[in-house]
Amino acid sequence: MACSTASLAATLLAFALMFQACVAGRRRLTALVQEPAITMKYHKAALLSGPIAVNFIWYGDFTAPQRAVITDFVSSLSAAPRAAAQSQPEPSVSTWFKTARKYYDTSKARFPALRLGSHAVDRNCSLGRRLTERDLLRLAARGAPSRAINLVLTAADVAVDGFCASRCGTHGASPRSRAGRFAYVWVGNPASQCPGQCAWPFHQPVYGPQAPPLTPPNADVGVDGMVISLASMIVGTVTNPFGNGFYQEGSADAPLEAATACAGVYGKGAYPGYAGALLVDPASGASFNANGAHGRKYLVPALVDPDTSSCATLG
Repeated sequence: MACSTASLAATLLAFALMFQACVAGRRRLTALVQEPAITMKYHKAALLSGPIAVNFIWYGDFTAPQRAVITDFVSSLSAAPRAAAQSQPEPSVSTWFKTARKYYDTSKARFPALRLGSHAVDRNCSLGRRLTERDLLRLAARGAPSRAINLVLTAADVAVDGFCASRCGTHGASPRSRAGRFAYVWVGNPASQCPGQCAWPFHQPVYGPQAPPLTPPNADVGVDGMVISLASMIVGTVTNPFGNGFYQEGSADAPLEAATACAGVYGKGAYPGYAGALLVDPASGASFNANGAHGRKYLVPALVDPDTSSCATLG
C-alpha cells in the first residue's frame, strides 16, 4: 500500500491521527479494510496421523544453546494438552498449533501426536558446504524411514540451492518404499547469508521501510529466524505432507499453505514492514507472541484459520 493511500486514512481519521507519520496512518487503514477470504481446500491426499517422531539432523556447527532453542520449540508443539497448560502460559505455542488441528476436522485422519525423536550431528559437513535438493533428501533419510518428520537444520555457513534467493526453508516427503515414507523439513540459519530476508523482523529487511529491528526472544537473530521458518514448515508438513493436502485453490505449483498464506503477519494490525502488535519481555525488551516449553518465548507466524478463512494471530 502506497504512502499516499495511507495519507488518505490519516485525513479520514484526522482527530485520531493528527501529526502522525504516514506509516502510522497506514497501520490504522489496515484495520478498516476487510481482507479477502483465504480458502484452504482439502485435495484428499493422505495426511499424517497418530504418533509421529520429529528427528533432528544438525548439519554444520550449532552450539548447544542454539540446539536447545529449536528442540524446546518442537517440545512446545509435542506437549500433551494438560502438560502444555501447566508449562506454557498463554498465549502459547501449544495453543497456536491447535489451529492446524482444525484442518483435520474436515478429514478422516487423526491429528498427529508429535514427539521428540533422535538427533544426528554432522558437524564436519560430510556432503560439503553447498547442498542441492537431492542432498537435503539424503540428509533427511538419516532420520526414521516412516512415521516421522525429519528436520534438516543447516548452519550459518552452509549454502543451499535457493536459500535466500527464493526460500528460507522447505518441506517435502520421501518417495514411497517398502520401509515406508517420511516427511521432512529443511530450514537454514540465515544469520550471515540473508538475515534481512529470513530473520525479519529481528533484522532490517532488504527492501521496504527500514524500521529498527526487534529484539529476538532467544538473543540469537539467526536461530530465532529459524524458528519462524520452522514453525511455518512444520504446519505445512502437518496440513500438506505429500503435496496434495490442504492448500489454497489455484496454487498447486507453488502452494500457499496455512502459514505461508500469512507470511509477514505475527500480530494484530500487521502490514508489509510491520509485524503487528506483539508482546515485549520487560526484562530483555525482546518481542514475542508465544510462550513455549521450559520458559521459552518465541515468535510464530499467523496461520489461516479454516473457521474464518483469515490469518489468525495469538492474542
